Amino acid sequence: MEYTELIRIRESVRNYDPDRPVPDEVISKILDAGRLAPSACNNQPWKFLVISSSEILKKVKSCYKREWLSNAPHILIIIGFKDKAWTRSYDGYNSLETDIAIAMTHIILAATNEGVGTCWIAAYDPALLKKALALDENQVIYSITPLGYPKAGYKKSAIKNRNPSEEVIKYL
Repeated sequence: MEYTELIRIRESVRNYDPDRPVPDEVISKILDAGRLAPSACNNQPWKFLVISSSEILKKVKSCYKREWLSNAPHILIIIGFKDKAWTRSYDGYNSLETDIAIAMTHIILAATNEGVGTCWIAAYDPALLKKALALDENQVIYSITPLGYPKAGYKKSAIKNRNPSEEVIKYL
C-alpha cells in the first residue's frame, strides 16, 4: 500500500473477530516492522510479547476493563528496559519511551498494511498486568495493543478529525 494512504486509513479498531486468529506468518511480518524500528544509538531496548494462549489472554485482558478487548484473539505487549536505553548526559533524559513509541508506531502501521486491527491502549492497570505476566523489576510495560481482524460488518470511520495544517505547522 502507498505509505500516505496507509497513514490515512489507519485507525483504532475496537471490534474484533474472536474466531479469526491472525496467522503466525502475518504476526511475524508485523513484529519485524517493530524489530526494524530505529532507536537511540540502535540500543533496541525492548521486547515484544505476543499473547495468544487463552489462559494468559484471560489474565491480561483483566487489566483493562473495556468489553471490546475480550474478543481480540491476540494482545501485543511491548516491554522496555531503561538500563538498555540511551541516556543523554546533559540532563539524564532516557530515550526509552521515545524508542518504544517509534517501534509501536511501526507495528501499528504494519498491522494496518496487513489488514489487522490494532488499538494503542494506555489505560491498563500496570501492576495487575505485570503480575499476570510475572515480569521482573527491570521489565517495564509501555504499550499494549490487541491484534486481530475486524469483525464482519465493521465499518471504518469515514473521516479522521485532525487539526488543519495551518494550526499545527509553522515554518521559521
